[in-house]
Amino acid sequence: MNGYFVMSELIQVEQLFTRTDLPGQVILDCRFDLQAPNKGLEQYREGHIPGALYADLAEQLSGPCVPGQTGRHPLPSVEQWQATLRQWGIEPQSQVVVYDQGNGMFAARAWWLLKWAGIDKVQLLDGGLARWQQLGGDCTRLVPVPQPSEIQITPRADWTISAQELADRDASTLVLDARALARYRGDIEPLDTQAGHIPGAMNADFSKNLAADGRFLSSAELAQRFAGLPNAALVCYCGSGVTACHNLLALCESGRLMPTLYPGSWSEWITDPQRAIGLGTEGPVW
Repeated sequence: MNGYFVMSELIQVEQLFTRTDLPGQVILDCRFDLQAPNKGLEQYREGHIPGALYADLAEQLSGPCVPGQTGRHPLPSVEQWQATLRQWGIEPQSQVVVYDQGNGMFAARAWWLLKWAGIDKVQLLDGGLARWQQLGGDCTRLVPVPQPSEIQITPRADWTISAQELADRDASTLVLDARALARYRGDIEPLDTQAGHIPGAMNADFSKNLAADGRFLSSAELAQRFAGLPNAALVCYCGSGVTACHNLLALCESGRLMPTLYPGSWSEWITDPQRAIGLGTEGPVW
């Protein structure tokens, strides 16, 4: 059988070892460095999982950033994302594996974008390239040349929320901030011009989805982590709509339905000085 039934949003390195040549499979290397945007591509060229294509956060997994109007990593337009998927040879039924160096913070963005576009068979490589190499996986410098596809996509419009919709949200909507607690509280802000958080949001640091070895907690452990969340509408955001996807994946892996993403996140929220800013801690910390 060439296909498989996705039981988990994650795939283990040991599983990928057995199917690197699976027909119809696409592997995406999503390594990136926010402080050195070219570093991920340089690392890819130095060596990557055989068959992997490079997925650049700034150039392919994001649209153009417009200072003062958008967040740092706005979503690509439908046309841009469709063209990228065609370039990678992705079809609606493609089986896609995404990875980064280890903790999944960038690969999760690709995971969400693919799901958003209607590509359902997507899994994130748990532990990323670090675990692949740790377990003896080979790397190559060979860059594959995929056969372009003619995929047509209609992204799921109800998976995202705008800044205005978020400001006007129903009081029952729960908002989770994926950034580190110090950034959420407004103690520090290393990337954006204003510190703080969206008023009413609670902190859910994405790094708490991970065990000490850098892999995701088990689905049961993730369910336990989020057990106290009320059964209400959930919106996830972060600094620029990247690590929020890590929480989206973790919540799905815990058994919940896909929450809503605020793609612009904090870096877009603060472009309008009329929008309120929260400081300190509001509610429980997840």
